Amino acid sequence: MAYQIKKAAVLGSGVMGSGIAAHLANIGIPVLLLDIVPNKLTEQEEAKGLTLEDRSVRNKFASTALEKLLKQKPAPLATKKNLSLIEAGNFEDDLEKLKDVDWIIEVVVENLEIKKSLYEKIDAVRKPGTIITSNTSGISIEAMAEGRSEDFQKHFLGTHFFNPPRYLKLLEVIPTKMTDAAVLDFMLQFGEDRLGKGVVVAKDTPNFIANRIGTYGLLVTLREMEQRGYSIGEVDSVTGTLIGRPKSATFRTLDVVGLDTFMHVAKNAYDKTEGEEQKVFELPPFMKKMIDNGWLGAKTKQGFYLKEGKEILELDPKTFEYGPTKKLKTPSIEMAKQAKGLANKVKTLVYAKDRTGEILWSILSPTLRYSAELNGEIADDIVAIDNAMKWGFGWQQGPFEIWDAIGVAKSVERMKEEDAAIPAFVQNMLDNGVESFYKEEDGDLYFYDGEGYKLVPVNEKAINLKRYKKKHGVIKKNSGASLIDLGDGVALLEFHSQSNAIGPDIIQMINFAIDEVEKNYKGLVIGNQGKNFCVGANLGMILMEAQDDNIFELDFIIRSFQDAMMKIKYSRKPVVAAPFQMALGGGAEVCLPAAHIQASMETYIGLVEAGVGLIPGGGGNVNLYSKHLKGLPHGVQVDYQYVANKVFETIAMAKVSTSAEEARENNFLDFADGISVNPDHQIYDAKQAALALYEGGYTAPKKAKIPVTGDSGYATMLLGAEGMYLSGFISDHDLKIAKKLAYVLSGGKVPYGTLVDEQFMLDLEREAFLSLVQEPKSQQRMQHMLLKGKPLRN
Repeated sequence: MAYQIKKAAVLGSGVMGSGIAAHLANIGIPVLLLDIVPNKLTEQEEAKGLTLEDRSVRNKFASTALEKLLKQKPAPLATKKNLSLIEAGNFEDDLEKLKDVDWIIEVVVENLEIKKSLYEKIDAVRKPGTIITSNTSGISIEAMAEGRSEDFQKHFLGTHFFNPPRYLKLLEVIPTKMTDAAVLDFMLQFGEDRLGKGVVVAKDTPNFIANRIGTYGLLVTLREMEQRGYSIGEVDSVTGTLIGRPKSATFRTLDVVGLDTFMHVAKNAYDKTEGEEQKVFELPPFMKKMIDNGWLGAKTKQGFYLKEGKEILELDPKTFEYGPTKKLKTPSIEMAKQAKGLANKVKTLVYAKDRTGEILWSILSPTLRYSAELNGEIADDIVAIDNAMKWGFGWQQGPFEIWDAIGVAKSVERMKEEDAAIPAFVQNMLDNGVESFYKEEDGDLYFYDGEGYKLVPVNEKAINLKRYKKKHGVIKKNSGASLIDLGDGVALLEFHSQSNAIGPDIIQMINFAIDEVEKNYKGLVIGNQGKNFCVGANLGMILMEAQDDNIFELDFIIRSFQDAMMKIKYSRKPVVAAPFQMALGGGAEVCLPAAHIQASMETYIGLVEAGVGLIPGGGGNVNLYSKHLKGLPHGVQVDYQYVANKVFETIAMAKVSTSAEEARENNFLDFADGISVNPDHQIYDAKQAALALYEGGYTAPKKAKIPVTGDSGYATMLLGAEGMYLSGFISDHDLKIAKKLAYVLSGGKVPYGTLVDEQFMLDLEREAFLSLVQEPKSQQRMQHMLLKGKPLRN
């Protein structure tokens, strides 16, 4: 049977259920969101004369959840428009509608009997072939399916999302013995391709993979902190980004998750384990007291941390008083900061003979051994375990990758000295002369499975550029970028400067890439796999040249950047830009002239130069204006002033999209541009887009004159800016920037509707940029951004 999911239903509208519904809406799937019917009226409902029979009352829980989706941060919806894809209802009136959906996701309270009772009702109304899954975080999937029809059981499995579903990558899929193999295969592919998730198959064991190991590691950390006399702040200072974990480290993470939520996850593991393992899953007394006090973390504004004014205070678990946050300061931390690569940093820290080394070793040693003990029990292989921890808990390295980083043989020797039990899987590996869980050969990654090395399975759509280059090499590279042959006649221009900031080296490679592609390739993709696509031009270089009064040099650089952007725009072969995460300033300017944009769903794009006292200098003004005009219907009389005002507002206010969908609404993307839900597939998707354009007979756009608003448009835009200035919303310098921007977008001193050359507008842009870069207040803004990482309003 060929499965398709055209419509889904989510049963349970709590934070998790509504978040899953939002994620489905983000990928264009209509969703029915159902919840229980209230058993009593609120005072407000009674005052309105409503009864328990009114539809608005009966749908209240689901309807309220939808309202909350619009207010939550981070936003569950990629754009508020997606809310229209979610229909609210209730279990009593709307269960019959389940016959019209292809996937039913249960997200009700974690109570086996309640779930089984609901499944009995679902079984009576669903059509054969409908897939049913539970988002349970720990209840047995097998137990939930007991007593159901054969078709229900064949189509039933666990799909455990992580919160928030839009942003966290992990999806644990848990089949039962009765789950049809075709259903499992479909959900694995659907999870990766449509939902955009990192999918792992977990076994039906307590808390599955990520929560089992993650909860164990967190409770070990709590235990070691207490026993060794560390403070909460000290532990967080070394269990975050320093070792490749999220910035929230240990205790800030627990505050965000909520101590009550964590307690339920820990209790589930405690109830289903025994012996020494069970002891670890018991919450320490001080944490139980925190829960009794209602100190649950962020949701109660008090947990391991308490914010007083601008100061963050940490809890002393012994006195239950809050005091200044402490940080560990040891020689090994400074040494680790100098070490190259995460593996070397972690190795330096773990073996250090100081307080940092002591706490990290005491946390990592039992966690690594526990992960190895569970290999084969919670998942089929170490790859699934490592991926689950990376995708679910935000670790840069999974436990077996960490073990490789610190050296398996060396660490095991120390564990034995401390009388720690070594998992048989690890000891057998060492006895067989194998000293690493992974190895890389010719760009391919292999893992040890207990008998030998096996190739790590990789979806052809998941192109890892680091390994790809090892296997295939590069065409040409310099300090800022590399040109790579992606195969099938498509080349890739990869940025790899610091923060992927654009400087002369990247501009040089853009020019080379276009020339090379026009001669020898079908198309070009501009993309990379750094932390962000590109955070803009090299601001430090621009500031240094400006402070040295090297205006001639700056003029040359800006002109070169503009020329390179026009080369992208008018390339005879299609150029596809693949932005993701931050594509700001110059990063946005690289995308705007491309023949096609293949954005990641999480793309935050904007022309933010006003925040550093400038306006876009690489053609961003004219290209965003042109993109707005291009998106208007043919044959309709265009109000150029309306378009200019929209672009002016977007650039002057340094607006940044909160998703690729919103970028489309702001005209950074048009409706022909694509969005990749799975970021791992983005380079592949961009390559396919380039090939499709080429095969479709792509021709470069013809150079055409641009209609501008002229004098009257300049005055109109300025009027709005002056109104904001007089109201105190913007400063003197903001107004000066706005005047320069308005002059560029209006096309200067010409009548409304005048057609001007593109180069004429580029020259206006460059003149405005160069005049602003010489302003002391602009230089202050640039310096502040470089030092503090945030804009200065002067």
